Amino acid sequence: CKQTLYHHDGITTSTTLRWGLLLMMKYPEIQIKVQEEIAKVVGSSQPRIEHRRKMPYTDAVVHEIQRIANINPTNLPHATATDVTLNGYFIPKGTYIITLLSSVLHDESQWEKPYKFYPEHFLNSEGKFIKRDAFMPFSAGRRACIGETLAKMELFLFFTSLLQRFTFQPPPGTSQEDLDLTPAVGVITPPMPHQLCALPRS
Repeated sequence: CKQTLYHHDGITTSTTLRWGLLLMMKYPEIQIKVQEEIAKVVGSSQPRIEHRRKMPYTDAVVHEIQRIANINPTNLPHATATDVTLNGYFIPKGTYIITLLSSVLHDESQWEKPYKFYPEHFLNSEGKFIKRDAFMPFSAGRRACIGETLAKMELFLFFTSLLQRFTFQPPPGTSQEDLDLTPAVGVITPPMPHQLCALPRS
């Protein structure tokens, strides 16, 4: 069970990081803000999970990467434990239910700019990080992803470490406008294959 957890967590974490680096190339002004916050809070030290509460913008960016990328749009199937009627529809006990997380993560009634990469979705007017009920990339309820806490820690630490050490840019001859944010088709939806340049930061 533990091996399965680490395997699945590794795939989803690496896929989310791929989206994160692509989005940093697409929106360099956001990448600069993250790097400025890293320099202010972490400096040249090794990023630690304790830094996250002092880094609201970086935390918001990581959450927004998960929201906009939506790498596991259908998540795991659930089943009804009893007969239930929902919005006039009768659903018998034992019916498989597949949640479409896109319907929440891109809900126009929940997000100011649902189809845009907008870290301010997770910041209040004072720039402090805020939790959002509609943020559920790990599904919801008792059958939510058991690796959620581990994945959140990994994403913050890996993403922060990468941006502390590198600036990510499109390869020569490729502009930000050329970068395609269309996901590949699959159970897990990674970005389309692309190249990037990682420039070491002094």
